[in-house]
Amino acid sequence: MDLSLATHEVAGTTVVTVGGEIDVYTAPKLRDKITELVGGGAYQIVVDLEAVEFLDSTGLGVLVGGLKKVRANDGSLRLVCTQDRLLKIFRITGLAKVFEIHASTDEAVAAS
Repeated sequence: MDLSLATHEVAGTTVVTVGGEIDVYTAPKLRDKITELVGGGAYQIVVDLEAVEFLDSTGLGVLVGGLKKVRANDGSLRLVCTQDRLLKIFRITGLAKVFEIHASTDEAVAAS
């Protein structure tokens, strides 16, 4: 399974829609996209994980790294996730307390 990434702007927030699997092989692609966006001045980012089928520790590391990048610029990185198996990973690792996790892209954008 590969990783698909698509970005678009909504009310000054950059939304990154991710699909497929985020693992040791595909995570660098997501990391590069977040780095590129922050480098281009996008500090309000929403990562939509609704189409993600698998997420491992490497993927979590990329999301944490992205959060650090945007926070260094007084920005935010919010997640969209309603899948129980992914939410469980965030809860077990304690990252549910670190990330703002929303039920929809609209809700995440409105939280800016």
